[in-house]
Amino acid sequence: MYDYDLLVVGSANADLVIGVDRRPAAGETVLGSDLAVHPGGKGANQAVAAARLGARTALLAKVGDDDHGRLLLDSQRAAGVDTVGVLVDDAPTGVALITVDPSGDNSIVVSPGANGRLTPADVRAATSLFHASRVVSVMLEIPLETVAEVVRSLAPGSRLVLNPSPPRALPREVLDACDPLIVNEHEAKVLLGSSRAGERPEDWAGILLAKGPRSVVVTLGAEGALVASKDGVARVPSVAVDAVDTTGAGDAFTAALAYRLGAGASLTEAAAYAARVGAAAVTKAGAQESYPTAEEVETLCGADPGAGPRTPGRGSADATGAEKRGGAR
Repeated sequence: MYDYDLLVVGSANADLVIGVDRRPAAGETVLGSDLAVHPGGKGANQAVAAARLGARTALLAKVGDDDHGRLLLDSQRAAGVDTVGVLVDDAPTGVALITVDPSGDNSIVVSPGANGRLTPADVRAATSLFHASRVVSVMLEIPLETVAEVVRSLAPGSRLVLNPSPPRALPREVLDACDPLIVNEHEAKVLLGSSRAGERPEDWAGILLAKGPRSVVVTLGAEGALVASKDGVARVPSVAVDAVDTTGAGDAFTAALAYRLGAGASLTEAAAYAARVGAAAVTKAGAQESYPTAEEVETLCGADPGAGPRTPGRGSADATGAEKRGGAR
């Protein structure tokens, strides 16, 4: 019996957001809106997104002893996330500097702060959390050696979900544990490197599977998503929505998929649900503030999923893995 449906091991940042008419070119200054401060970070985002959907969720992360750290802890507790694994460090809390244009597209620069001090020793000290968790989700806004320790700490029978963002080469030990590895087009290109063959996502997924993961999910923006495993390859559609802000949409996708896998859904079923959650998330401003409840997902995304797919993920190199979406369909 598991105490948690999902354990998220990852980053917790304060998102400093400014709206702009257009993002500046090199050497250019543009005026923006008033600064807004929101709780964020890929790890904290995933934990809140899963908890909002009804998952019993815990977060293993590190924040600073500062106002941003307190903001993050408050947001986790308000969403119902168990924060027993959130550690407080003397380094400043991580910060993401985000600009959002009128289309909802964004650009992000992250200062890791305390996230860079989440160590393998911290993971080993949290053994009880790993043994109490059905699924573990991890990303790359924490040190790679810490991610590797997460793999070594998995309890028998638990499942690892990894979104390699920001992308970098991964050791075979980590790749072998992924079930699934979730990538957008940009992340797939980085992981494939010189072995990338053709423009078909099916080809990317096949090569990535050969590198070790037990399954792969490739998010494809307006084309939905693709899931691949030893059982075959399938396309998953999404729904069309009016985008307000794509910040954190990829995190909502990953959290929803991980939660549904833990609940017994197949990979294709979990990805289809995650696509709907990601679509719902872009209809509101901010990251964590935009995440829907299960009831809201059903209300907003009850339309035919094939009518005009808009899934987070294709071609954007931002920290969320999300892409801007078009108008109403």
